[in-house]
Amino acid sequence: MASSIEAWFMDDIHDNPQLPHHPNPQELVSPHYLPELGVLHWKLNPDKYEDDQELEKIRADRGYNYMDLLDLCPEKVENYEQKLKNFYTEHIHADEEIRYCLEGSGYFDVRDKNDRWIRIWIKAGDLIILPAGIYHRFTLDTSNYIKLMRLFVGEPVWTAFNRPQEEHPARQSYKRHFGGTPVKAH
Repeated sequence: MASSIEAWFMDDIHDNPQLPHHPNPQELVSPHYLPELGVLHWKLNPDKYEDDQELEKIRADRGYNYMDLLDLCPEKVENYEQKLKNFYTEHIHADEEIRYCLEGSGYFDVRDKNDRWIRIWIKAGDLIILPAGIYHRFTLDTSNYIKLMRLFVGEPVWTAFNRPQEEHPARQSYKRHFGGTPVKAH
């Protein structure tokens, strides 16, 4: 696992979500803090993803037996603006969310134990795993392009449970494993 991912606490400005939203002064997040929230990260070589032994080891160790690729950009996604809006709605999943950025860049935002947003900037080569039950959202940055590999255990299931979900079994399990304060609806 590498620690070369960029992450920071976000400001409270709610305009364009594709902007970095650094507070003033900046509050960078130590890469060592992300695993405390259950967020894992690897830096891989996206140019050799089809024959990457490290990627294969991660997939085997975690049981990821299904994979697909997704190009997100205005030219390739029908109802692009609506899709981005849906991805940016705060939610949880019953399973891990695993994304490997092959090209482009974007932001995963996760809630910390005190309900503050942390923005994680993923770029080509970043593989990120968000644990089941963590409140999060996703958007592209101003480049408006990302190519992602999506990994799953078994058949792909991508069901978002929009906040609040404090009673959802995945959320309950997340709180038992990673602590944190209960999160209120927004």
